Amino acid sequence: MNIRLTLHLLLTSLSLTAIGQGNTSKTQPVAYTGSRAPLRQNPYSELPLGAIKPQGWLKEMLVRQKNGATGKLDELYPLVMNQRNGWLGGDGDQWERGPYWIDGLLPLAYILDDQALIAKTKPWVEWALNSQQPDGYFGPSKDYGPEPGIQRDNSRDWWPKMVMLKILKQYYSATGDKRVITLMTNYFKYQLKELPKKPLDHWTFWARYRGGDNLAVIYWLYNITGDKFLLDLGDLVHKQTFDYTDGFLNTDFLSRAGSIHCVNLAQGIKEPIIYYQHHPDKKYLDATKKGFADIRKYNGMAHGLYGGDEALHGNNPTQGSELCSAVEMMFSLESILEITGDVAYADQLEKVAFNALPTQASDDYMTRQYFQQANQVMATRHTRNFDVNHGGTDLCFGLLSGYPCCTSNMHQGWPKFVQNLFYATSDKGIAALAYSPSEAKIDLSNGLNVAVKEETGYPFEETIRFTVNPSKNATFPFHLRIPAWCKKATIKINGKVVQEPAGNQVVKVNREWKSGDVVELELPMHIFKNTWYENSMSVERGPITYALKVGDEVTTVKNDKDPIEYGATYNELRPTTPWNYALVQVPENKLEDQYTVEKVKPVSDYPWNPESAPLQIKTKGRRIPSWGIYNEMTGPIPYSLTYQLETAKELEDITLIPYGCTNLRISQFPVVRK
Repeated sequence: MNIRLTLHLLLTSLSLTAIGQGNTSKTQPVAYTGSRAPLRQNPYSELPLGAIKPQGWLKEMLVRQKNGATGKLDELYPLVMNQRNGWLGGDGDQWERGPYWIDGLLPLAYILDDQALIAKTKPWVEWALNSQQPDGYFGPSKDYGPEPGIQRDNSRDWWPKMVMLKILKQYYSATGDKRVITLMTNYFKYQLKELPKKPLDHWTFWARYRGGDNLAVIYWLYNITGDKFLLDLGDLVHKQTFDYTDGFLNTDFLSRAGSIHCVNLAQGIKEPIIYYQHHPDKKYLDATKKGFADIRKYNGMAHGLYGGDEALHGNNPTQGSELCSAVEMMFSLESILEITGDVAYADQLEKVAFNALPTQASDDYMTRQYFQQANQVMATRHTRNFDVNHGGTDLCFGLLSGYPCCTSNMHQGWPKFVQNLFYATSDKGIAALAYSPSEAKIDLSNGLNVAVKEETGYPFEETIRFTVNPSKNATFPFHLRIPAWCKKATIKINGKVVQEPAGNQVVKVNREWKSGDVVELELPMHIFKNTWYENSMSVERGPITYALKVGDEVTTVKNDKDPIEYGATYNELRPTTPWNYALVQVPENKLEDQYTVEKVKPVSDYPWNPESAPLQIKTKGRRIPSWGIYNEMTGPIPYSLTYQLETAKELEDITLIPYGCTNLRISQFPVVRK
């Protein structure tokens, strides 16, 4: 049996004893039994790193990361990612940027089984493992800024260690290296001793808002070792973390601009659900639901994220949304989904993954935007009405434009999405809750191994085909998510319809499975709309938001205005086609008549640009002459259905393409009467 693929079963076994010290020896497989009491039994559990392999367009995304900035950041960003980095024992940056990079590079390396990339992660992992001091602390002991020699006084700040804990957890999942367990056990004893004197916000405020990441690893370790002190530590970390539960349930702080940093919100929103595993009070579920509802109400945008540039900044579609917010929100949604099994969180995960994420990085994964706009008609160097401007380069595509944190942190999005396509289930089955082309090997109890191949053009196509190959004939459940946007799905097994479930549920197909069984899941997609800021409208189909196809002209600019910290060059984009269109009002039951979906080309290995978009929607629009460029972005969006709004007399044919395929776009349209 493949030991790597059975590690998950060990991690969640109720019968485990504490793991002793070792070097790189691997653990032995045991039957999967779930979480260790008193932690709650979660419905889904993550598979070992490397058990799921991407295929099709999703594999191409990871290969482009490998050949782009993810695989080459040490060459592209040597100021930070070099031997002087504090996480390699040097006097360089000892903060978050090195760990941020490895938090994406390591899962990418093991998913692709790429030995060269694995070798790049090894020095960071080994230094961290060997850095532990007698008191249990690990990591850099003297903190310097991004430039060597500039020393700070926060060397033991809790926050950067939280990122490295995530890395070590993934490394253990891939390798079984027992040194991880020893290091974490000793470090968490150190935390339990020190936190009463030096709480999470002792050095900086970041750890106080991001304590959920710390808490998740504490509970993960408890499921391995059963050390009771970890539960006490979990309660202490929760107590010192910003009270998201009270904030979501009992205050209106999400309605106020500037109330919280956008990335703190993306990371922190999972904390009530993480804590729920030990204290399963319904208020933690309710708080998280209300938190997401308030984000949508006061700050939400059509790409699945929210206005936060950098503090929370409302829902005007010209406000920025940070790339770090996208990848951290995806990780939070993945963490929440595993614990709750709630379809809404999988739907939201796909919304971010298939809309916001692909458009914010260049096709070669060598440049990215710090902020993106839901209505983005120029990406130029200019000071805009953002909470923070970094010399005006925040919308430009560059390696380091805007602010460099996203250069380090953007790499985790796609690899961790791959890692959450399949799960083991608490009822001793398998689950597919988010969909993309992939294959997985899953070890269940009693020596049963199941290989599953998922073939699909999703999210552009409606059919997902699973080929199930158990190592022997066996009965177990296969969980399939039916998204809320799907009115009625069809499930076929070996060509025969077995269920036609409604949307917004997880369906369990429980039967005796034989090698070669084929499950076809059809998720019919229909046109629907959503309403946003100033009563504007988005056009959506399935998990994808559609946006106006705007031609663009790219100019490469030599950066002679900023320090080298912000990169030598960046790209600016300007529109070459009209963008100031309004959609025409149409009743809900007539949307399919007004919006015609056209399949332009097959889903390619890389569908995420205007030229490769496999689908488009044809419709009619009217130009609004008074709606023009202001401050190098769209002027104030007209309130939809304003009486006697000046519009062009003639209707024009316009083309919408998937949001994730756009560079420039309008995704939230004003609406005018016909």
